[in-house]
Amino acid sequence: MVYIMANTKNGTLYTGVTSNLIKRVYEHKAGIMKGFTHKYSCKNLVFYELHDTMETAIIREKQIKAGSRKKKIELIKTMNPDWKDLYTSLI
Repeated sequence: MVYIMANTKNGTLYTGVTSNLIKRVYEHKAGIMKGFTHKYSCKNLVFYELHDTMETAIIREKQIKAGSRKKKIELIKTMNPDWKDLYTSLI
């Protein structure tokens, strides 16, 4: 899965890839992983995509990361126009 975390609406964005979205988002929220998301308080899951293989997920993650901030925001708005934290809908 490819996912995007944010600290606030239109705020700092982090794009990642994982095989276990619920666990990974929990780690971001709990601050277990010290790094970018911890430093910038990116604790809201605002976008995710399912992929059949990790290989296709990694390719898609690279595409998203290579895109502009504007494209990332547009992508988020297609799935989540109100920038709600989608984590609660997964658990």
